[in-house]
Amino acid sequence: MNRNLALEFVRVTEMAAIASARFMGRGDEKAADQAAVDAMRTMLDSVDCEGTVVIGEGERDEAPMLYIGEKVGTGNGPKLDIALDPLEGTAVCASGANNSISVMAIAEHGHFLNAPDTYMLKIAAGPEGRGVIDILESPTENLRRLAQAKKCRVQDLTAIILNRPRHKELIDEVRRSGARIQLIGDGDVAGAIATCMPKAGVDILFGIGGAPEGVIAAAALRCLGGEFQGILKPRNQEEIERARKMGVSDINKVWSINELAHGDVMFCATGVTSGEFLRGVRFSPWGAQTHSLVMRSKTGTIRHIEAEHHFDKKPQLS
Repeated sequence: MNRNLALEFVRVTEMAAIASARFMGRGDEKAADQAAVDAMRTMLDSVDCEGTVVIGEGERDEAPMLYIGEKVGTGNGPKLDIALDPLEGTAVCASGANNSISVMAIAEHGHFLNAPDTYMLKIAAGPEGRGVIDILESPTENLRRLAQAKKCRVQDLTAIILNRPRHKELIDEVRRSGARIQLIGDGDVAGAIATCMPKAGVDILFGIGGAPEGVIAAAALRCLGGEFQGILKPRNQEEIERARKMGVSDINKVWSINELAHGDVMFCATGVTSGEFLRGVRFSPWGAQTHSLVMRSKTGTIRHIEAEHHFDKKPQLS
């Protein structure tokens, strides 16, 4: 993939972030998400590529736009697979809380797992966790291993976990281990990325979240040198059959980070509301300021992009 494509795709997440940020704290999750979807779809049409959405807003009958299998781009250029979440942390944005982002991951055709819209058990950590954490081991054992790798005590570690009733036993066990916990209401892609950001103060992610978001998180951690593993957790037989139709023969398989996202991967994210590693959109009389992260697995390059958007030159955003 041409490295210049990364700068084209970050324009897409920037516009989606600006559009959804208009709805920050207004309590309307659907409006915030739709604004992000509309802006992202419009901007994708300007990118010179032959893109296919492999992780999106749902299947064609569930999502009118950015559905799985939808073709995006001008049709001229490389054939790419795109995993996206126009507004990761929809409820977070609607409530005005931290860590909602607009994200995209891009790879050559066939290099992402076509994850069904079901749940996934996940574990993620920064570079120190590579070859150390194991999703088949208990949270206590993983915390012990990671503490040893980081040359610290378990009590010095912080686990990030989605605040859900299904995680009660997990939370109880992590607390018994002595580790600290940061509970989040939404946005486990941002949570997984935070494990690779020393300033975020997060060491490991545990828990069950969306499988599509797991693929996006794996792509990001490929670029950051982190570790990610996942196991699909379908809720019913219908979701099992859907997974099998998408090519998943072994529902209980442990998916490694390289199986979820392999080859040359690019990742772009723009902050909608401020969080540990990205500032949210800030509006001014003349336009808006955005803060984005652009990464590439092939080179390990990580770019922070701060942009000023003047609405008098972008009338569609004013």
